[in-house]
Amino acid sequence: MDVEKVFHMSGGVGKTSYAQNSSLQKVASDMVKHITMETIRQLYDEITPRSLGLADLGCSSGPNSLSLIKDIVEAVEGSSHEMFGPLPEFRVFLNDLPTNDFNSVFKSLPDFYRDLKKDRNERCPAIFIAGYPGSFYGRLFPNNCLHFVYSSYSLHWLSKVPPGLDDGHGKSINKGNVYISELSPPSVPQAYRNQFRDDFSLFLKSRSEELVANGRMVLITLGRIDQEHVDRGNSFFWEILSRCLAISVSQGEIEEEKVDCYDVHFYAASRNEIEDEVRREGSFGLERLEMFEIEKQVKDGETYGTAVAMTVRAIQESMLCDHFGDGIKLDALFSNYAKMVDQEMAKQEINPITFLLVLRKL
Repeated sequence: MDVEKVFHMSGGVGKTSYAQNSSLQKVASDMVKHITMETIRQLYDEITPRSLGLADLGCSSGPNSLSLIKDIVEAVEGSSHEMFGPLPEFRVFLNDLPTNDFNSVFKSLPDFYRDLKKDRNERCPAIFIAGYPGSFYGRLFPNNCLHFVYSSYSLHWLSKVPPGLDDGHGKSINKGNVYISELSPPSVPQAYRNQFRDDFSLFLKSRSEELVANGRMVLITLGRIDQEHVDRGNSFFWEILSRCLAISVSQGEIEEEKVDCYDVHFYAASRNEIEDEVRREGSFGLERLEMFEIEKQVKDGETYGTAVAMTVRAIQESMLCDHFGDGIKLDALFSNYAKMVDQEMAKQEINPITFLLVLRKL
């Protein structure tokens, strides 16, 4: 499966779209917004560029895409006012894979500019926004054109499903599991770990060439607490998806062989793995690494299981449909998923963790 051609968040603004089901990600980014804004202010105070280059990598679509830009503009405005200097122009590059619903982002731009003017007596800062489709595992921008890079809930997605998850004859060695599980042989977590190292190293190297000296990155990514790959956190949500797919098999909707060869291109890295790779690659200094859990906020009348199920569906639907075809019944699949999450939460908390990284180009 070619991830770059298939993988994307569900577009549009419908009930199952990412735009309607990305509130958990927004809660997380808001929880650490003070760190993001502190970083951008420090950067601006040090460099004071006349033209500030910003990139949001893995911007997706929906309201989260542009809310960050508004926050950054306001933070820089505050710093420039304190320094009695002119406000810089903002060059904003929104990046995601080519299949991303960029159109919905662009359609929201008139409202975005209108809101900015409303708070500023009909005057708007000079903001130039462009879409940059492509994988961030490799070069995207010209040399030294960026001052600040932001990426929220994107770097746990690998560039591809790791090689080495079959026996060399097309048979899966991770049967019945879409990710690392307690039943996975040792070669499975090793394959995922190797792919993470290759991808993250390439990401860091590529960004180091695109950022100016002392440029900053703020990265928010899912992870795990310790060296154990299987925990009651992010890996457990994939365990639940594996169980739900098994139900679909038992009901004759999809083939067991199809499930056996469905593996997600995801990796929840540990703190040590992240620190080691930053140190080994050598282009950045790790100024901050925070671990936190998302506050479990849900809409009125909605369970936590439903909120998680709808979020996972908005993220995985493109991959599931491409792999399983029309036979898979997504409504039933994610109804089961929601029920299982709620049942498990009644037994014991599920605590997926998130890391926030602040890096400075050396």
